[in-house]
Amino acid sequence: MLDIDEMNTKEIHDLLQKVGIGHLGCALDGHPYVVPMHYYFDDPDIYIFTTIGMKTQYMDANPEICLQVEEVTDLKHWRSVTVMGRAEHMTEQQDIDRVMQLVKRQNPNLSPAINRTWIDAWGRAEVMALYRIHPSEMCGRTTDGISS
Repeated sequence: MLDIDEMNTKEIHDLLQKVGIGHLGCALDGHPYVVPMHYYFDDPDIYIFTTIGMKTQYMDANPEICLQVEEVTDLKHWRSVTVMGRAEHMTEQQDIDRVMQLVKRQNPNLSPAINRTWIDAWGRAEVMALYRIHPSEMCGRTTDGISS
C-alpha cells in the first residue's frame, strides 16, 4: 500500500518555487475551467503572466481560484500541492514593473503562450495580463515523506 504523507509549509514552498507550472482552476456561472499555467512564486504570493482569454474572463468575474502543482517521478514517488486563493488583476504600473522583474529573473526567455484561436481576423496582437494570487490555503501531499 502506498504511504501518503502531509507536506509541511517549507516543503510546500520549496515545491512551488521549484516547479513553476501547474493547473489553474476557476469557475464562472457553475462552469469549471482548468488550464495548464506557468506561475511565479514570491512568498506569500503567486503571480500569473498570461494573455487575455477565457481564464482571465473567469478570474475577473469570479476571483476564487485553485492552483494544483505536482512533481511526479513515478507512480510511487510524487508530490502534489494545492493552493486555494483569490486572483487580483494587477493594473498599477509600478506593481506590474516590479512583478515583471521577478518573472524575467526566474525565466528570462518566457513570454505568455500565444493562442492562435484568440487572434481576431485582422491578426491583432494578444493583450497581456498579470494576476496576483493571494493564497488563503495551501496543502500538500507526498509519497516521499518521513514515514514513507
